[in-house]
Amino acid sequence: MTIDKSWMQIRKRSNSTVFWQGLQSFLQMAKSHVNDRGFIRCPCNRCINNAQHQLEVLESHIHRFGFMSDYNEWIYHGENVNAASSSNVPQPNSGVHDRDEMFEVLEDIISNDAEVDQLGSQSSNVQYDDLFTALNSELYPGVSSFSSLNFLVKLMHLKVMNKWTNKSFDELLKLLKLAFPKMDLVESHYEAKKLMTKMGLGYQSIHVCKNDCALFWNENSMSETCPVCSESRWKMQAGRRTGKNVPHKVLRYFPLAPRLKRLFATSKTAKLMRWHQAGKSTDDNVMRHPVDGRAWKDFERKHPEFADDVRNVRLGLAADGFNPFNNMSISYSMWPVVMTTYNLPPWLCMKPEYLMLSLLIPGPQSPGKDMDVFLQPLIEELKELWENGVDTRDASNDRKIFKMRAALLWTVNDFPARSSLSGWSGQGYKACPTCNEDTPSMRVIGKTAYFGHRRFLPSTHRWRSNLDFDGRTERKRPPRRFSSVDIMDQLRRVKTTISGKHPNYGGVKRKRGDDELNWRKKSIFYELPYWAEIELKHNLDVMHIEKNICDSLLGTLMGDPHKSKDTDNARRDLQNLGIRSELHLYEDGNKLMKPAAEYTFSDANRRKFCRFVRSVKFPDGFAANLSKNVAQNDSRIVGLKSHDCHVIMQRLLPVGCRSLVNKTISSTIIELCTFFNQLCARTVNVTDMVKAQDQLVIILCKLERIFPPAFFDIMIHLVLHLPEEAILGGPVYMRWMYPFERYLKRLKDYVRNAAKPEGSISEGYVVDEALTFCSRYFDDIETRFNRPDRNDDGIHRTRRLFVFESQCKPMGKQSQVYVEKNVRDKAEFYILNNSLEIETYLKVHAPEVTPELLSLASKSNIVVSSYPACIVNGVRFVTHARDVRLKTQNSGVSVPGIENEIFYGQLQEILEFSYLNDFSVVLFKCKWFRCDSRRMVTENNITSINITSESYKDDQFILASQAQQVFYVEDPSRGPNWRVVQHVNHRSIWDITEDGMSDIDLLQDNSSSNFTLFVDLGNLPQINLQRNDGDVIPIVQPFTTVSQHVNETASFLNDDDEEDVSEEDDETVEESADEETDEGNDAVDTEEDDDDHSYHTSDSD
Repeated sequence: MTIDKSWMQIRKRSNSTVFWQGLQSFLQMAKSHVNDRGFIRCPCNRCINNAQHQLEVLESHIHRFGFMSDYNEWIYHGENVNAASSSNVPQPNSGVHDRDEMFEVLEDIISNDAEVDQLGSQSSNVQYDDLFTALNSELYPGVSSFSSLNFLVKLMHLKVMNKWTNKSFDELLKLLKLAFPKMDLVESHYEAKKLMTKMGLGYQSIHVCKNDCALFWNENSMSETCPVCSESRWKMQAGRRTGKNVPHKVLRYFPLAPRLKRLFATSKTAKLMRWHQAGKSTDDNVMRHPVDGRAWKDFERKHPEFADDVRNVRLGLAADGFNPFNNMSISYSMWPVVMTTYNLPPWLCMKPEYLMLSLLIPGPQSPGKDMDVFLQPLIEELKELWENGVDTRDASNDRKIFKMRAALLWTVNDFPARSSLSGWSGQGYKACPTCNEDTPSMRVIGKTAYFGHRRFLPSTHRWRSNLDFDGRTERKRPPRRFSSVDIMDQLRRVKTTISGKHPNYGGVKRKRGDDELNWRKKSIFYELPYWAEIELKHNLDVMHIEKNICDSLLGTLMGDPHKSKDTDNARRDLQNLGIRSELHLYEDGNKLMKPAAEYTFSDANRRKFCRFVRSVKFPDGFAANLSKNVAQNDSRIVGLKSHDCHVIMQRLLPVGCRSLVNKTISSTIIELCTFFNQLCARTVNVTDMVKAQDQLVIILCKLERIFPPAFFDIMIHLVLHLPEEAILGGPVYMRWMYPFERYLKRLKDYVRNAAKPEGSISEGYVVDEALTFCSRYFDDIETRFNRPDRNDDGIHRTRRLFVFESQCKPMGKQSQVYVEKNVRDKAEFYILNNSLEIETYLKVHAPEVTPELLSLASKSNIVVSSYPACIVNGVRFVTHARDVRLKTQNSGVSVPGIENEIFYGQLQEILEFSYLNDFSVVLFKCKWFRCDSRRMVTENNITSINITSESYKDDQFILASQAQQVFYVEDPSRGPNWRVVQHVNHRSIWDITEDGMSDIDLLQDNSSSNFTLFVDLGNLPQINLQRNDGDVIPIVQPFTTVSQHVNETASFLNDDDEEDVSEEDDETVEESADEETDEGNDAVDTEEDDDDHSYHTSDSD
């Protein structure tokens, strides 16, 4: 039967019935010849049978680009299949490699948009014309391994990975053109970026009123003036518009739906979007992902139709301000809004490759209370994604179309940004968003103190009647729990405010009414249909809370004049309250003297603590080299970043303060630090958090007995609510600001034109986004997805015998050594004794003789290879002899015993024993410390060990694969021969069995249950808070008698009224400092933050 193919030559295809009928008959024939994915070669004039698409894409392509004129025998689509080798049949372009990865890239990109392509419409596929032209072009005549597009994408990827400048890239292109004149390559970086942008998802530019009153968007898109303040949309000069319309501000909006769809467009990520269902914990008491938290479960219970499809996306939102310039003296605050996808596994969802920039709010001023104005486009899209969803192709399910919906679970912000997003002011007497109007607070000199945590105790608790806290009996009940109904009732009483900063409109200061509490506005998030019912709407950021508490504790202990809370006014507060008379200021002649407090270090102890911090050496990649933060004269510790405070709070402060302050004070500080260890664990136990909730009340009450009320800023109080939020949201490492702060550094690197930082970031992000998507398909170059870790030990051959699996990646110079016979016998005995297969031999006496078993039965080579360092299972180990010369510490080892005891030691030698048939075993020869009750002591979760007593001198070997890394720090409380053991949990090691990658912050311990938070509930200690060393501090300031100051401030004791706070009081502009760099170590912390990021302020006298 002859097939009519005359329709192929018709040029006016849009209105041709003949062409339409012929095309349908062709598609009907091709339908039975698609592959198992539903794909078939596309014979349009652009793809020319090189690319494969689904049938609906074929239909769109052929109608738009026409049918190949020389493809007369449809051998790939069902006609004359046996003639596939006929020489007169045009074959796919033989000049381009048939396995070019870019074919698959473009297939996935285009097929994901195919459902919106309508026959005869102006398809968006026109943007891919230049890409297909480059794809079908040979890079160089006769070179079939690279298409022009493939080479350019990989070259651009190398530029981004290695941070080449645009100028260096242009110079490289010129050199390539000069060396290879016939090379089909773009002329400049500008042209390359234009081509890459076609694979990106783009963004929308939305003009903004100069006063942040409104967006020129939707119904206001054509307006020339602001609908609120009537200011011109355009910049003016001398009262006249410039020659070109230039808007005052431009908001960049990156649509969310296309970016979510692209996660499903490739099989490399589509399957991972279901992980939250398959990977959730089977134990209701164990949380390792937000899916295990109570808030997630409650959301699915309330919205079962959303939970039915596991592919529906759960999102988190983070917003923070940063300065895009390296010159921090320039005041500029730009606010990116970043989204993360919680469907992904925990080791992926917080990686920068999976974070999505959604909004870029322009500077130079912080949006403050007008944040909702800028969030409008995002909220509208989130409403659409919730109510109607969007058609999406699922590459993991035969590319079938499903209706993808999305919901915002919560936001992650520091406390000032939280105020802008939630509408609840973070200042004043009612600053706590959880305690709401019942926030425990009191007025002290010059500030509000969040003091009075005895009210959280049971009504019959004896501490309630103790007058040593604030001179009064505590009779208040614990704060109420406010339901979503209560919150909505409060919001109904909030008056509608005018947005913007115009002095005659939104910029007018307004006093809040008593019935408005601390609400400044009703947040725009309440426009989302489900938002009011969400249990955990805005997360308290553990990163900044921990940093501020560390700064307060360390500053007060060290007596730092800039960060100490033990100020002169704090002492006057004690006198006004009539408590702790030993710490009151007193007059000595014409001088005002301040007694030294027990909770501050003496000068000698301050130097001891600084020397202790200076002596600490961390494992490779664990933390920054903190010795650089210690002043030369050992008097101060300065310049701490957030991650430095993280390490000090959880690792160093509990150890360093034990012998330097009163035991009651040190034990209370250790209890607080232990809680942060529990909270920041990778796996959180619900029972631990329930217990911590009650124990934190005791800890805060003990702190109130020790420190003055001025010590208790809002950050101290917020600690009380962290356990409950952990129960609701799951582990904090997926709900804190560390990954988002680091992401700001990536955005900052996009700035090439300092005059247009927002434009630079937007263009750079779109190109980087396209390259990141393409790099998922590349295996022949290093990408973000296949690059080895810093401590990657490579791929080892699989062995049948367990002992031969003990391999490593050697580092340093290899030495050939002769081992004494008795030592070699001990090593071989250990190898045999740890081979499970030998037990089978002893029982059966007739094992299968394999080359490995034969090699093991033979003696090892008398010559042994020795190395100074190696990498085992992603962990770097260094012998102690070399370790002492480095600024890092990688020689500490531990190994579990048969009865669950743990042995600790130092790595002395790394030895590789060679056997027949190229088999080998790597052993660690270690010095083991004696671990009896006299030489190893555990107190308050701190394990100290005496390193002078050695044990197991005749049994020093372990398999390299058995070693677990620890590091040791000095124990100032026990003497020079004692060390505190610190366990290390590495980022590439997970207890979750799952194929693929793994990555998370190094510092998290495996489980919160690894730390026991024990709080002494005995009688409240009666301690004298004046140091007995006789130190007093003269106050250098204009002299005011104590009695005069008491008379001036005594009225604050009865001040229970609402503080007079205007709406603008808590508009905090947050700026980020330069990224932390560390020459000694590779610091895990790369977020940008400086003292401006700290919420608390130093008290001034």
